Amino acid sequence: MFDVDREAITDGPVGRVLVLLAAPLVAQNLVYVANALVDTFWLGRVSEDAVAAVGLSLPIQSLLGATVVVAAVGTQILVAQRAGGEDDAGARRVAVNGALLALAVTGAIAIPVVAYAEGLVRLLGADPALAGTTATYLAIIVAVLPFGAVSDTVENCFTAYGDTRAVLHVSLTSVLVNLVAAPVLIFGVGPVPALGVAGAALGTVIAGVVGLAHVLAYAAGIGRDTFRLTREAFAVDRSVVREIADVGLPLGGQRGVSELVRVLVVGLVTIAGGSAGIAAYTVGARVSTLAIVPALGMQQAIQSMIGQNLGANAPRRARRTTVVGTGIVVTGFLALGAVQFVFAGAIADFLAPDLTAAGRSLSVLYLRILAVTYWALGGTYTLLAGFNGASRTRTSFVADLVKYWAIRFPIAIAAVPAAATFGAFGVAVTPGLGWGVEAAFWAVAVSNVVGFLGLGAYFAYTTRRGMFSNAAERAVEGESADPTDG
Repeated sequence: MFDVDREAITDGPVGRVLVLLAAPLVAQNLVYVANALVDTFWLGRVSEDAVAAVGLSLPIQSLLGATVVVAAVGTQILVAQRAGGEDDAGARRVAVNGALLALAVTGAIAIPVVAYAEGLVRLLGADPALAGTTATYLAIIVAVLPFGAVSDTVENCFTAYGDTRAVLHVSLTSVLVNLVAAPVLIFGVGPVPALGVAGAALGTVIAGVVGLAHVLAYAAGIGRDTFRLTREAFAVDRSVVREIADVGLPLGGQRGVSELVRVLVVGLVTIAGGSAGIAAYTVGARVSTLAIVPALGMQQAIQSMIGQNLGANAPRRARRTTVVGTGIVVTGFLALGAVQFVFAGAIADFLAPDLTAAGRSLSVLYLRILAVTYWALGGTYTLLAGFNGASRTRTSFVADLVKYWAIRFPIAIAAVPAAATFGAFGVAVTPGLGWGVEAAFWAVAVSNVVGFLGLGAYFAYTTRRGMFSNAAERAVEGESADPTDG
């Protein structure tokens, strides 16, 4: 039903092809987020501190995710361009070197993070009891980060070829494993002891390892034939590694600058709102992660479709792909936000029924604040896909630098009391305005809207100046990076 061949990607109806490509990716991302929500769902039945412990680790995990993006998304963009030009051997070579780059980069980061997990958590200002629990969860998750990076990179190669169902199959396998493993390990069943927060992390790890085995089996040709790694592709090619890094590093930087701000905002929320504030922020972060899944799926579909069309020298179709995809997402997210606004209380009660009254009140407020800006958040992902697909990944970096550092963080500082000492990294904040934790919530909303409007204006400007035409010329010539892009 959702099969899309290369001819349709470069010549079929744009809206229909995008939906067909994105649908399995949306489902896959829903499964992925559901996998993450499993922890919050079960730990919400343990205690508010258990939910807060996981929430405190999320920004650090996301910051580390910037290293995964470098290889995973850089590989996807280049594989799509080679697939569009019918260079299958080149696509396989990119895939292998992308996976090796993912393993090397994330391995170098994971080792020190695992060794100093508790110290990192304490820098966020957590109290000693919460820091110990959070560090245990973080260390277990990060220990297998390199395997997850390889899995993501190989999955993105299937996406680049238009086989988005393969990625969905892998994610379904992972979440089914975690649905069983998480409650067993958290609460204990039979001979298995109750491990609490550590059990939640172990369930996630087991699910990830199973997912990696599944996607590697597909890449070996077991049960799938759309994208296959051959023995000839297994050779280190430094020029290909550099090419992947040229495209991927700005995206990793983009992810890094945004996630670092999220880490700092968590520190501000800890000071201004305590455990109730952190629990509310965690609930909001988990739900918004679920809410943006359609935009993430569309973003991945747009990047692959643009890459193949540029490889086929069809720049106008590449531009139309971005415009149509953005229109679909903005319209859908207006409706999604309305639903969340109305049912915010029910959502908070479902995810964390044991919240205190203060925690629940703040959770409902944050969910409603997020809901009114979902359209802008979703549209940002699809506009960035247009730049990324054209290999203008530095634009994504600059856009997030402005959105998070020039808009979100300065507003969030207003949450803390005047002359307070900011717990994250011991940075002194002088002066805060004492507006309370709600200011941190509004900082997220304002930055989402301003970021989308600014990026939309820049997209219109660059397309008038021939962004996609230039990118098509480079793709046809075998080049992937624009040295003048900034």
